[in-house]
Amino acid sequence: MFVLDSHCDTPSQILRLRDLSLDNDHAHVDFPKLRRGGVDGAFFALYVPASLKGAEAEAYALKLLENLRRSVSENAGTAAFACSAEDALANKAKGLFSVFMGLENGSPIGEDIEKLMEFYNAGVRYVTLCHSADNQICDSCAPGTDTWNGLSPFGRKLVHRMNEIGMLVDVSHISDKSFYDVMKYSRVPVAATHSCCRSLASHPRNMTDDMIRILASNDGVIQINFYPVFLDDGFRHVLAASGLQEEGEKIEAAFIADPSDEFKRKAWYEIVDSLRGLPRPSYKRVVDHIDHAVEIVGIDHVGIGSDFDGIEVTPEGLEDVSKLGLVFEEMKARGYSDSDIEKVSGGNFLRLLDTVQGCKIL
Repeated sequence: MFVLDSHCDTPSQILRLRDLSLDNDHAHVDFPKLRRGGVDGAFFALYVPASLKGAEAEAYALKLLENLRRSVSENAGTAAFACSAEDALANKAKGLFSVFMGLENGSPIGEDIEKLMEFYNAGVRYVTLCHSADNQICDSCAPGTDTWNGLSPFGRKLVHRMNEIGMLVDVSHISDKSFYDVMKYSRVPVAATHSCCRSLASHPRNMTDDMIRILASNDGVIQINFYPVFLDDGFRHVLAASGLQEEGEKIEAAFIADPSDEFKRKAWYEIVDSLRGLPRPSYKRVVDHIDHAVEIVGIDHVGIGSDFDGIEVTPEGLEDVSKLGLVFEEMKARGYSDSDIEKVSGGNFLRLLDTVQGCKIL
């Protein structure tokens, strides 16, 4: 079994001075926790805020890339980069954790297809087309935005080029219209690297049953997100009533601006502790979303994309990646076979990666 998380925001935490070799307090992901959780590989997302555009967005992505490379180099006995399923299996045979890379938000590409190739050549193997706002590629799922009514003309060209080079298109964060455009214009399977089921939680970041069916009909995969707001509508109301999210955003922004300030770090950790004190959905709710997706499209089109390090609060019992095994234990308790669990834990996503890379024409 190869356990693969298709979306972690850990590179952003490296910028906040996290040393991945240590078992860090309040961290979702570091190498000791990954080892305890039995995780073999993960896509570390180069997350670029939607507020950044053009050259500023590109510079930020390259800064994340530089720092991630340094961190992997400093942990050469523990981790190595991977660009394919073959690389990942070879790393596992050597006892190494596989660090894949994704670009979360296509803004750094601008409107220059050659910039896509630069990220591909650097090792990036998927692009999340946008984030929390419309960009030059497509519309976001954020309410009140509809710049392009789906993919932009450049977005269509970008999807075509990604198909050509064997780079995976990630439809998480994009609007429903953008999703249907991607499915219309992509000639190869695509993924939702960190999304949930809208039938179980109504957040617009989640996918409708129709979207999941269309994704699967083209051999794509939905990777279930761990964010409690996406897992359960009830928690969205609990979080809003607490007032912690708005307060936390200000405190986190201050911490991000000056991560070496221990007072600001402590203030952010206090917010995280307060969020953990709220009544949260259990890790079993993650399996509810897995169950629903499996029920409508089958076991071959579902996986896990935690969004660890990009979410301020986790489900009860999944406080960090070391607890990931609880998801598989719950699946086992619900009657899933070992083969089923192998597919959801990473096998399906590695198959998808192989398929997309096998279609490239370069």
